[in-house]
Amino acid sequence: MTTQRTPAKKKAKELAKLLRAERPDYPYLKSVFRALRTELEISVPRKEERLPEIPTEDNIRRFYQTVWNCRNFADMVLIKTLFYTGVRVSELVSIRLDEVDVERCQIRITQGKGSKDRQVPFPLTFRELLALHMEQMHTKGAVYLFESVRKHKYTDRGVRKMLARYATQAGITRSVSPHKWRHFLFTWLKKEGIDDALIQPYSGHATRQSLEIYSRLSLIDAQPSYDQAMRHFPVQ
Repeated sequence: MTTQRTPAKKKAKELAKLLRAERPDYPYLKSVFRALRTELEISVPRKEERLPEIPTEDNIRRFYQTVWNCRNFADMVLIKTLFYTGVRVSELVSIRLDEVDVERCQIRITQGKGSKDRQVPFPLTFRELLALHMEQMHTKGAVYLFESVRKHKYTDRGVRKMLARYATQAGITRSVSPHKWRHFLFTWLKKEGIDDALIQPYSGHATRQSLEIYSRLSLIDAQPSYDQAMRHFPVQ
């Protein structure tokens, strides 16, 4: 038997009459309805958790081989930066030249997701190539690590279109969004023995907060472990 319920809009008006004298604000209403859920024994339904889809090593290799064959140096450096650091595309296009520390093999991400700053590593083997790209960008008077010929920083949409183009050329038919490359990197590092306490702060995920400050401080010392974990990474 179906329960007859008062329409939500009408019920809201009834509740408003009861609450108006309290001059409620948002935090108060939030606490009231939290308590109401408890009184009515209503639990908040959990979202179905699904494992992220991760590209295969073969797809990574095929994709990068296509990039290599095209011989576009700027694209090659951009894609390696994306693969090696696991930064989000929105963060990648906002990296300034002065935020790259070639000596320490680190890139500073300023105001990333959640308006947080963090440091991300890149492999020692990538340092020379990245430094060469940076030298070219400095010569052009660039501000950002990746800029167009018109001296405009790349856009999120432009990078995604570039990646999609190379994926099509590589014959990869399944979706290969930048976020999936990001999942691949962190899964790889985990498989290679890098602890979550180190992966979390430079991935930009808001978890393991109690370890975050110590992980950030130890990131420089962790560079050898990071380089070791990346020794057989599919993109070289």
